[in-house]
Amino acid sequence: MSTVHCIGCGALVPDASSPVHRYIQSSPGCWTIYGDVLAREYSDPAYTGMHRLTVDTYAVQHPGTPSPQSTQSVAIHLLRLCLILEHGYSEVAAGKAMPILAQQKQLFCWLSPPASVGDKTVLHVWSAQDAAAHRQAVPEWADSAWRAWVAHHEQVRRWLPKGV
Repeated sequence: MSTVHCIGCGALVPDASSPVHRYIQSSPGCWTIYGDVLAREYSDPAYTGMHRLTVDTYAVQHPGTPSPQSTQSVAIHLLRLCLILEHGYSEVAAGKAMPILAQQKQLFCWLSPPASVGDKTVLHVWSAQDAAAHRQAVPEWADSAWRAWVAHHEQVRRWLPKGV
């Protein structure tokens, strides 16, 4: 099978023609691989505890183009990465903060994506051989993506509501 670079994250993925998300901009092969990763997390309890980080990371590595949906999506996912990676929030606590974060949406503006969205992609997680490797790969991937958005960290921190 031939391969292409994903239009979102740049990963070398199968050249497929299958459905993709309407505003998370990815190549079909990358979207399929992401679906495989999600299926693992949903189907095997050994993979639990990583799902929010997986979703947040994939979303910020595939920001799409400026629109109300993609602007809000990138902002919310960057906010959750900030809470988890910088503030030590658990997956559960970051999930509970979601309604409060969403109340900030009138403040969100489009953030120009970095030239590189990180040195690790969904392939890093997809290639994990077992649950332990998966639980190690997801935070590595998330950290890579969060660091890639460093030019916008101060803006993301300003969007954090007081008391969150």
